[in-house]
Amino acid sequence: MECPHCHQTLPFLLCSKCGKETLEASRYCSQCGTLIEAATEKKTEEDDFSNRRLCSDGTCIGVINEKGACNICGKPYA
Repeated sequence: MECPHCHQTLPFLLCSKCGKETLEASRYCSQCGTLIEAATEKKTEEDDFSNRRLCSDGTCIGVINEKGACNICGKPYA
């Protein structure tokens, strides 16, 4: 798929319903509007809220990262 402005080749996939090209990161086909299954199945570890540890500082909204510190304020997990 080519960008109409800069003419750079963009990553695309083919719609399972209409067979037309649509951008790879799209949630819906740009031609027929069908929900793209690949976009809805992409789930990262950050999306899994059951395994996250909140910052031990009572006023911070951050979560503890893989280094054991808050991703917002940097405070180590206590």
